[in-house]
Formats: sequence, C-alpha cells, structure tokens
Amino acid sequence: MKKFLLLLLCTSTLFSSCDTLSKLPTGIGITDAEAAQGIREALTQGTSKGISFLNKTDGFFGNEAYKLFLPPDAKKIESALRTIGMGNMVDKAILQINRAAEDAVGYATPIFVDAIKEMTISDAINIVRGTKDAATNYFRQKTTDKLITAFSPVVRSSLDKMNATKYYTDVINTYNNFPTTFNKLNPDLPSYVVGKAVGALFDQISKEEANIRENPVARTTEILKKVFGQQ
Repeated sequence: MKKFLLLLLCTSTLFSSCDTLSKLPTGIGITDAEAAQGIREALTQGTSKGISFLNKTDGFFGNEAYKLFLPPDAKKIESALRTIGMGNMVDKAILQINRAAEDAVGYATPIFVDAIKEMTISDAINIVRGTKDAATNYFRQKTTDKLITAFSPVVRSSLDKMNATKYYTDVINTYNNFPTTFNKLNPDLPSYVVGKAVGALFDQISKEEANIRENPVARTTEILKKVFGQQ
C-alpha cells in the first residue's frame, strides 16, 4: 500500500518534490519543508548555545580547547620577551586577545541567522539523512568565507575595545626594536582571531547538532522531535 501511494504521488504533477521524498527512509513521514525547518532549527539552536558558551568571561581564555595564544608567526616573540623578564606584557596581550574573542562572538548571531536562511530544501533533505555533523559541515563549507568577511569588522572593533590591539602592538614593537631583530614582524592579529573564533563556533555547533541527533531531550521543539526522532 505504501509503495502504491508513493507511486501515485510521484506520478502527480502536483508534487514536484516526490523524487526527493522517495529517497528518504521508509517510515520517516516528514515533508521536505519540515526537513528544511528541522535543520534550520537545529542549526539555530546550535548557534545560540555555541555563542552563549563562548560569549562570556573565560569562554575562550578559561577553555583549554579554545584559548587563544599569540599567532604562530609571533611565538618566537613570546619566547624572547619571557626570557628577558617581560612575560607580563605577553600575558596581558594574550588575556586581552581572548577577551576580544569572547566579546566578538556575541555579535555573531545575525550573521549566522542570515546564513541559515539561505539553506535550500534539497540541501536540508540530504542533511537529515547525513552523519551526526552533516549540517555543520555543510554550513562550514558554504558559509565560512562569508562569515569571515562579515565577522572581521566585529573582531577588529572588539580587539580595539578590549585594548588587545594596543597590548599586542606593544609586544610586536618591543620585539622589533631589539638591536638583534633583523626580520621585523607584524602578524595580522584580526585575521588570526577571526579564524579562531569562527572555528570555535563551528565546533560548538557541531557538538550541539550531534546532541540533537542522539539525545531526545535535546530536541526542544516539535519539529526537531519529528525530524530527528524518526531517523
């Protein structure tokens, strides 16, 4: 009977998306629109929780997984300054860089919301049937460049507001003024922080997506229960 109904739907001109629906596992009983809504809600929930987790004091600085240090190109600066007793200057720069990242992610919500709205129905159908981080991976592949572009001015503003730019500049200038320094350094701090902040947000979204797929309690809306409860 189910096969007959599916065949009937697919031969009707009123249901142009039947080919997509026929690829869903038997018994799921969700429409393509519901699949899209479910994926968008999962990403929205993951984004919201990820931002809340990081947008607080020590969200970056107090977390071993996300704590920011000096950019790789500047690591030798840290070693040299600590050797001559200027570790306090380095520590201030590192602390304020993390504080800037914690502040900046609080402004990420509208950026992510716009990206989530752009997801198509066919994308959502494939994601529903995908791995535990299929939505996050799709989101990362499709939006990383756009997010970095949109997020960059926010991070620059936060770096300035938290005096991270000043402390970091002091570190760079102190090192560059050493008589023995021949190769002057000026790593791009905003780009470094943007990359780290976006990466941390995606990581948090991935964890929440996996939680929604695997843990019924994490499905906080009816559409999430329907879409992810019948996989």
